[in-house]
Amino acid sequence: MKLAYWMYAGPAHIGTLRVASSFKNVHAIMHAPLGDDYFNVMRSMLERERDFTPVTASIVDRHVLARGSQEKVVENITRKDKEERPDLIVLTPTCTSSILQEDLQNFVDRAAIESESDVILADVNHYRVNELQAADRTLEQVVRFYIEKAKKSNSLQLEKTKKPSANIIGIFTLGFHNQHDSRELKRLLNDLGVEINEVIPEGGSVTNLCNLTKAWFNLIPYREVGLMTANYLEKEFNIPYVTTTPMGVVDTAECIHEIADILKQNNYDKNFDEYIEQQTKFVSQAAWFSRSIDCQNLTGKKAVVFGDATHAASMTKILAREMGIRVSCAGTYCKHDSDWFREQVQGFCDEVLITDDHTQVGDMIARIEPSAIFGTQMERHIGKRLDIPCGVISAPVHIQNFPLGYRPFLGYEGTNQIADLVYNSFTLGMEDHLLEIFGGHDTKEVITKSLSTDSTLNWAPDGIAELNKIPGFVRGKIKRNTEKFARENNINEITMEIMYAAKESVGA
Repeated sequence: MKLAYWMYAGPAHIGTLRVASSFKNVHAIMHAPLGDDYFNVMRSMLERERDFTPVTASIVDRHVLARGSQEKVVENITRKDKEERPDLIVLTPTCTSSILQEDLQNFVDRAAIESESDVILADVNHYRVNELQAADRTLEQVVRFYIEKAKKSNSLQLEKTKKPSANIIGIFTLGFHNQHDSRELKRLLNDLGVEINEVIPEGGSVTNLCNLTKAWFNLIPYREVGLMTANYLEKEFNIPYVTTTPMGVVDTAECIHEIADILKQNNYDKNFDEYIEQQTKFVSQAAWFSRSIDCQNLTGKKAVVFGDATHAASMTKILAREMGIRVSCAGTYCKHDSDWFREQVQGFCDEVLITDDHTQVGDMIARIEPSAIFGTQMERHIGKRLDIPCGVISAPVHIQNFPLGYRPFLGYEGTNQIADLVYNSFTLGMEDHLLEIFGGHDTKEVITKSLSTDSTLNWAPDGIAELNKIPGFVRGKIKRNTEKFARENNINEITMEIMYAAKESVGA
């Protein structure tokens, strides 16, 4: 637990609430003080849901601290049971309320006696795991709970479906383009002759979790959420799973081949090579684009990639392997999955950065000075400060990355979206320059603050005037090089003469 004004992955209770609110007819009770109850607003704003977010805050205030929380928590659970009639109520504390070290399992046991709904306590260590790890654990806990319940009632469906079928595990609320990816994955599996058994947690019903065991295999599109559930189902019921994310032309084909191998083991031998070839040539334009003059103009340009492990690894491979773009640094904030990430990007980038500290990412980008960045909302902010264009490819993101239109990143349609994103991220770096040439609306002032915390460096009026004469698409780089020269020579004020001295020092 730490104090920060930016976090790539939020606290554990956010992950639990994301999973709970993704299921149909599941209600979450958050045992928290005022200030921790921002999830409802965040989800309603970003997902633009028509329905209220099914989360209730059981507020910890001074009265609760004086008397204890049991009566209030149990009352909130039983009240929601009567009002909403949910199938499941999930109780979760937050990092703050966990400090009280109350016996919440006892609260749950008592509330379960008085409730018709199932009631469980999120089994998450709020001090040791982050939002994504908690979401993965909560999903596995809910699945395990209902499968064990089905076992006891002899209602567990162990017989496989007659036709090939799959569970898609890990699509959930506030995920990066998850809703669009879900539609594309369904289309892809339908083309392969594979029926959709269940999609969880988004839009799924906990009462149908006993049907998970009917599927021939599980598809886990994102490593961050769903892997623990897939491991549990494989261990208990020998259900194989596919974890290759179908992002990009090469990995989409690899994912299909893995699915074909599983189907073959179940005596369903079908060759998908022709399908892959047709989709690559005529549905996906990415293969054609990579051979076009537009993409060849990007060859050798430097890029930085940063995000969650799944999207950052896939994007690194797409840029390097499919488009010939040099990835100077690939990084992820998923420190718990660093070994897998390093293995995936090995040979596709110059260096690897594993950190959840955005200042380290900012310093790395300022040092490398790439032509484009592909990252999260934070990298987009960093890019704006450094005048480097950024394409957003991973959560956390803001509302512009919850589009109303169809924009998947997975499957063959996803390859087109990625190709557009890459090309636009690089070429739009010329926009400021063109606006200046043609007298456009670009009237922004030069940002004199750098990512450094050095506050002793000032720009003189004649230095700023000279800097404003430089075309916008290279202005940021010249500004940074000049400030670097000034710091190395212990100069506190940058004048026009200092700018020319810095220029001469690099032989320009």
